[in-house]
Amino acid sequence: MAILVIPTSAPSVKGPPQGQWTLADWESLPDDGNLYEIINGILYMTTAPSPLHQWTVHSLIALVGYPARQQKLALAFPSPIGVIMPGCDPVQPDFVVVKQERAAEIITDKRIEGVPDLIVEILSPGNRSYDEQVKLRSYAEAGVPEFGIVDPEKHQLLVYRLDVPGIYHPPVVYNADDLAHFACLPTIEFRVGDLFADGPESL
Repeated sequence: MAILVIPTSAPSVKGPPQGQWTLADWESLPDDGNLYEIINGILYMTTAPSPLHQWTVHSLIALVGYPARQQKLALAFPSPIGVIMPGCDPVQPDFVVVKQERAAEIITDKRIEGVPDLIVEILSPGNRSYDEQVKLRSYAEAGVPEFGIVDPEKHQLLVYRLDVPGIYHPPVVYNADDLAHFACLPTIEFRVGDLFADGPESL
């Protein structure tokens, strides 16, 4: 299967040729404020996220992460956190959920080494193709059972679930007034519009 490469807007860095990047190469990269990820040996870089992006991440923590913790269902982590999966070594998703019963198996003192139960990415103008194409396919191939894409511009949440190994079913689309939930956390519901309520765009 051909590897899909989406260029990002961040500056280039020195290292091996594209297609040959490894976890060891990633660990040697500078801590310069950019976010670096390796998918199928390709190094991707994005620059610092916008205030609206970060606001949405913290809303996910408040609406999903804290209730999951209080109900002892799962552990939730915002970026930056390294996640190592087949073909993704590593990625740094915006929001990651690991169910409580699996936490000890894949959460180490440095990163998550295994497939989380849920990954959520938040679209920004410069990363839309990367999240909607590269990561969508890579997460499906890695076996991530549930993948959410938050679109702050449209006030939407798209939830993809594995239909067959390596392929996501067409997404469930939640609009601003809809109550949404993730399959791995069925007791936690939230209104999609609350992800953006009182955020930077309304100031």
